[in-house]
Amino acid sequence: MAVRLQAVRTVWLWRAAVVVAALALAASAVQAEPLQATKLSEHVHYFQGAVGQASAANQGFMSNAGFVVTSEGVVVFDTLGTPALGQGMIDAIRRITDQPIRRVILSHYHADHFYGAQSFKAIGAEIWAHAAGRASLTADLAQQRLAQRRADLFPWVDENTRLVPADRWLAFDPGGELRFELGGVRFRLLDVGGAHSPEDLMMFVENDAVLFAGDLYFTGRVPFVGGANTRAWLRALGRLTALSPAMAVPGHGAASRHVADDLRLTRDYLTYLRDQMARAVEELTPFDEAYRAVDWSRYAKLPAFGPANRLNASSVYLEMERESLQKP
Repeated sequence: MAVRLQAVRTVWLWRAAVVVAALALAASAVQAEPLQATKLSEHVHYFQGAVGQASAANQGFMSNAGFVVTSEGVVVFDTLGTPALGQGMIDAIRRITDQPIRRVILSHYHADHFYGAQSFKAIGAEIWAHAAGRASLTADLAQQRLAQRRADLFPWVDENTRLVPADRWLAFDPGGELRFELGGVRFRLLDVGGAHSPEDLMMFVENDAVLFAGDLYFTGRVPFVGGANTRAWLRALGRLTALSPAMAVPGHGAASRHVADDLRLTRDYLTYLRDQMARAVEELTPFDEAYRAVDWSRYAKLPAFGPANRLNASSVYLEMERESLQKP
């Protein structure tokens, strides 16, 4: 009996050791690779994510974010797609400046742009977002996306990942803007809500003529269009162009010093989607048949075409149906 009890005890100790080792491995796994910021101008830095969809392999790092260093503190734009990446941003900022991180501006409440917010909240940064984001944050879709990310991005997104609301919900007149200044640097927050998402914000750093465009603008890849209002989006691109920024940081892809030229891909792609799907709706062609008939060769070799294009076309097809019903 004593031998048997000793054997059982040995088995349980071995199992406990395995569990402890697994927990230790999980804890070490969520230590993201150090992030390196790229300096764009006197005050502005940014982080560029990988091409493609968020995955455990890329640690959810497939979007862009940035920050502005002033003499009175740091303003951050977006917080990337996991709490670990948010902490990675904080660590990178602290390697560059000892100024406190005072404010976080969220471009919109899509998972890849704000899941890092809880790390900034933990250090006392104030989070600002468009007032329309309140509804997006509390919608069933937000909880469904969180559950999906917990499954697909574990351990980078797990049961401790929270959806963080803004400390200040910004209300705008349609197409309006909010201006503020910190440490001699002038900022303009521009309402472009209802284009890519209900709560889109862009941030223009006037001193450096650098624009953070969020997901209104993608460089070198197919944008994500699902659920967007492409007519409003194209209008917003006109507003972006009118700012004449010296440089723009897109939501995905490399920062651009040739904004008008690089913007053409997003504009042309949205226009092409609208034209092709509007023709299909007008001719009463079912979506599957219409999609197969379109010549996608101009865009087929671009990053994200495979996972995004059919969903984009389906969304725009439905949008064109709604627009056709609104015509007199």
